[in-house]
Amino acid sequence: MSYNIPDHLKGLNDSEVTASRKQYGYNQIDAVHKSSALELLLNILKEPMLILLFAISVIYLIIGDYGEALFMFLAIVAVSAISFYQDNRSKKALEALEKLNEPLSKVIRNAQVVEIPTNEIVVGDLCITEEGKMINADGRIIHSNDFSVNEASLTGESLSVFKSSESEDRNIYSGTLTVSGLAVFEVEKIGKATRLGKIGISISEIKEEASPLQLQIRRFVKAMAIIGIVIFGMVCVFSYYHTGNLTDSLLNGLTLAMSVLPEEIPVAFTTFMALGAWKLMRDGIIVKRSSIVETLGSTTVICTDKTGTITENTMQLKHLYDYRSDKVFDENDFGDAALSTLIDYAMWSSEPVPFDPMEKTLHKVYEQTQSGDERKRFQMIHEYPLDGKPPMMTHLFENAENQRIIAAKGAPEAILNVSVLSENEKTKIRNIIKALGQQGFRILGVAQSHFEGDNFPAKQQDFRFDFLGLTVFYDPPKKGIQEVFRHIYDAGIKVKVITGDNTDTTKSIAAQAGITHTAEAVEGKDIMAYSEEELLQAAEEKVLFTRMFPDAKLAVVNALKKKGEVVAMLGDGVNDGPALKAAHIGVAMGNKGTEIAKAAAALVITNDDLGKLITGIASGRRIYANIKKSVQYIISIHIPIILTVSLPLFLGWVFPQIFTPVHVIFLELVMGPTCSIVYENEPMEKNTMLQKPRKMTDTFLNWKELGISIVQGLAITAGVLSAYQYTVQNGGNEEQTRAMVFTTLIFANILLSLVNRSFYYSMLESFKNRNSLFAAVIGITLILLFAILYIEPLAGFFRLTGLNGAELGTALSIASLSVLWFEVYKWVKRMKKV
Repeated sequence: MSYNIPDHLKGLNDSEVTASRKQYGYNQIDAVHKSSALELLLNILKEPMLILLFAISVIYLIIGDYGEALFMFLAIVAVSAISFYQDNRSKKALEALEKLNEPLSKVIRNAQVVEIPTNEIVVGDLCITEEGKMINADGRIIHSNDFSVNEASLTGESLSVFKSSESEDRNIYSGTLTVSGLAVFEVEKIGKATRLGKIGISISEIKEEASPLQLQIRRFVKAMAIIGIVIFGMVCVFSYYHTGNLTDSLLNGLTLAMSVLPEEIPVAFTTFMALGAWKLMRDGIIVKRSSIVETLGSTTVICTDKTGTITENTMQLKHLYDYRSDKVFDENDFGDAALSTLIDYAMWSSEPVPFDPMEKTLHKVYEQTQSGDERKRFQMIHEYPLDGKPPMMTHLFENAENQRIIAAKGAPEAILNVSVLSENEKTKIRNIIKALGQQGFRILGVAQSHFEGDNFPAKQQDFRFDFLGLTVFYDPPKKGIQEVFRHIYDAGIKVKVITGDNTDTTKSIAAQAGITHTAEAVEGKDIMAYSEEELLQAAEEKVLFTRMFPDAKLAVVNALKKKGEVVAMLGDGVNDGPALKAAHIGVAMGNKGTEIAKAAAALVITNDDLGKLITGIASGRRIYANIKKSVQYIISIHIPIILTVSLPLFLGWVFPQIFTPVHVIFLELVMGPTCSIVYENEPMEKNTMLQKPRKMTDTFLNWKELGISIVQGLAITAGVLSAYQYTVQNGGNEEQTRAMVFTTLIFANILLSLVNRSFYYSMLESFKNRNSLFAAVIGITLILLFAILYIEPLAGFFRLTGLNGAELGTALSIASLSVLWFEVYKWVKRMKKV
């Protein structure tokens, strides 16, 4: 973007920047504490599973079983390594997100406008702030146009304050937001020296609220932990009562406690969310909070702004309507002498340093069509900022010869209301506006006025204006936008267009973009006049909301939330801020979005491509589905471990201690990576984006889903205990029985992980979803199993013996029967749907 910066504003040169940084340092408040590798490791060592492993290791040391104690210590290292890998991967993903969220600032250096990371601002820099941007240092205004700032973050005052280089208070502060206009300010304080730094406000200190899914998982894990404590106590007492051996009783109790504790679930959740956010970041979607990934998949309504979101925000000047000649000129005729005054005043009514796309275009057309550039000869002496409903703005300029220009532009209706025109003339112009609006054009009215003296009216509407004509812009829909909305509708998601533009233009653009049910629209002023019941009905039924202002946008978003919708709000302007913050998912545009919009949003699309939102929703649905698969797998495989450890003991079977802590920890080491790393990598099932969104209020496992997992677990238990009894009945000793039970459970675990890749499609269909990690984990598990069975020191350590081919076949057959019955259940489910 080019700026018409006044010639005297040169900024610092490179040597002055270096000297200033040496004296004052970098523009940052104390960095937020980040966990070191050692701290991550210490946090892992506080996990309940590792505390249990430590306790078991100590007991083995006390009784002199050093081999078992060494294995437990090795298990502690292995479990810690897996947890550390996952935690560190999550930490790096979140740090990468944080780095992308770091804002850039515009400064003037060496007489050039450049963008730099905000922490590189130095004292003495000339910073440029414009509408929608956050101010990132304390300073003093030296140049401004129509500049107002919201200082609520420091003062609590929500109303914006107008400031300029001539105002009594021309100081601006870090952490405040530019509401309108533009200002160039000289930096006086940075980092900890700013008012914000002294107060010690840090956004990063705000604690993130737990999501519904997090709360549900926490409750589930707590419940299982309580059950584990109760069972631990029962087993210890029962075992001690029958054997009188305290050490063995404690080991039995701790073994069972290990089998009950589902510590993989919170680890899996954290991994899924952090890596999900990281993968979205690679796709150009910056997620402010990793838990928002979960909410994305539940989106039921997308509320989108029009300009810059559906459209390109290029604002090409297509036509000019000149009132005096009563003629519409197209872009090839802008050099016509009849348009000179209209183009002149359209430019003068814009900001001297334009930041709005339409104003940039008007300045450009002025340069291309006017014989002499008068901008340097005239100085702005007074301005009326954009206000009114509909809005308009007025600028007053004067040169050294006291010649004066008073130019106004704004919504056509606002300009017509203040112009000296008969009703017939106004009606004629309104018809022209309507005809142009129906073609999707964006229209502004332009007027001029004359005023003697310096006692200007309090309100710009009190001037006597002469109507000059209309500027007609075209902001075309983005390429491929129809395909984007088709995908949104296919996913069962509703679309609402909430824009400040007029009804005719919005209807035309919405139709071109492929948005349906656009026959009726409701305006912002009507929204604010509705009763609560009427508002709820309008929010649900209407698709187009036009002439909207911040309060009206917020009212619609809140009404949709009251109706139980999960709302994603897309916007890029200052006016979108409140609605973005109120929505379940505020989505800001990265390129053309204002800092206010980005600060309020939970998610930023870096390249302004609305199609990326579909990617985000698909990712949210995939992650949620995979978390459920992971949790159901954990529940199903824990049940046979718990019952295989406890039932032989409680029922007084011949080999009561069929599993010791060694066997349980081996199974835990197999299950950990499967449930978190492998399932996280699982691709999205086909037709996922053709389903309706799930309800946010749904629990992560309903009773039916929990019931299926329990039945799967009980079926595997029946198979494993059948292998136990089969071996005993055929004269097998304890080592042989343990080998059969252990092998059957490992085979069942592998088959369960494959079967649970989908709870609808067959296991063979799921193989089409390529996931190389499944092959890797299954391969490693089988290698370790055969090593334990057939390498003598390992077999002796695990207290089992090798199996012959027939026994292996029996174990595989039992495991297959106990798991693959679920494929029949899925087939019946598919047949019913057909």
